Amino acid sequence: MPPPPPPVLSLPDELIEEVFFRLPPDEPEHLVRASLACKLLLGLLTGPSFRRRYRDFHGAPPMLGFLYSWPQFSRQRSEDLLVPQFFPTTKFGARIPDDPWPDWGDSELAVLDCHHGRVLLGDYDKPMAPLIVWDPMTGCRTKLEAPKGCNMPLTAEPGGAAVLCAVTGCDHRACHQGPFRVVFFGMSTDGDDNCIIHVRVSSPETGEWSEQCPSLDLGMDAFIRPVPPVLIQDALYFMHILGEHELKVGILKYDVDSNCLSRIDAPAPLPWPASDDSTMLMAMEDGSLGFALVDMLTFYLWSNQMGSEGVASWTQPRVIDLNNLLPIKNPDKILRLIGSVEGRDIVFVTTDLGIYEINLKSLQWKKLWKRKKFLRLIPYMSFHKPQGISICPFFVIWDNS
Repeated sequence: MPPPPPPVLSLPDELIEEVFFRLPPDEPEHLVRASLACKLLLGLLTGPSFRRRYRDFHGAPPMLGFLYSWPQFSRQRSEDLLVPQFFPTTKFGARIPDDPWPDWGDSELAVLDCHHGRVLLGDYDKPMAPLIVWDPMTGCRTKLEAPKGCNMPLTAEPGGAAVLCAVTGCDHRACHQGPFRVVFFGMSTDGDDNCIIHVRVSSPETGEWSEQCPSLDLGMDAFIRPVPPVLIQDALYFMHILGEHELKVGILKYDVDSNCLSRIDAPAPLPWPASDDSTMLMAMEDGSLGFALVDMLTFYLWSNQMGSEGVASWTQPRVIDLNNLLPIKNPDKILRLIGSVEGRDIVFVTTDLGIYEINLKSLQWKKLWKRKKFLRLIPYMSFHKPQGISICPFFVIWDNS
């Protein structure tokens, strides 16, 4: 009879963790499968020490999927407009509750913003319709009544509001279950038809809205661009347009900590007139504010850099010829900018062959989806941790009446 095999030597937890650190963060299914292998790995991979060290090892959270919206009168809007449109780019599956979204009536559920693992939903056709904060990781939803006397921009497209983590000192890489706040950009007109922008912020504890911060007069024929805001450190940036025919671009900055609203100029002169799908703000990898513009198949990128005298100014634009970069069937086709990844120098464009993701540093690209004419594409960024943590099965409602 052969002798019994020698006992298997156990490895220290730190060494086991080092092995699992090497798993790509955009392939969360591997961690899930490993956590189901035995109780030892389940406890290790769902523990706070591993999750913290795993996030520190990989840095910025991966894109697990993206949310999208159609143009208002698109023939492709065949999906249920009361269900968030989420497309996974990994094996991550967003938890979309089966029960109806209450008190929504005949409204359309538009994606307004996505930050810190949360998605903000609303309907701009109905300025006083409630807002909903949805957590795709757990399926939890929180209803928040719109601030009274604070109208949204009258457009059916996304923009004008943001959802942010409200935890002081959080690294925002896996904080989707903590308290949050919603920043609401309202628009109104005075007696001279000037456009007035004002901001309200929801309380993380009660959902009640703050008093308006000092408003900003943008003049006549102004409106907020219907796109999600860009977040850089503790400031939100929106693009706004001036003029009815010859459009001019401006940028709104809201400092969350100081509750201050201001306006900064866009790069000038622009080589191409501004339009909804040719210009876009970006949060650059170096922490600066970026301004992107596409003219036919030429891509321009400016960066707002702080000078030696403490004054920020726009750099000379970087110019990229997309005709030599992407597989484009029709060289006369006008490309559209439909989104970006904050802090990654990555943009999304539509071509006649489909939707492409372009890394502006490496100039590498990949096809995300088939030929579709999305209005906006909003990436969902988060670290997906294995199950074993309590899941929120209920709907939280703040009643401000």
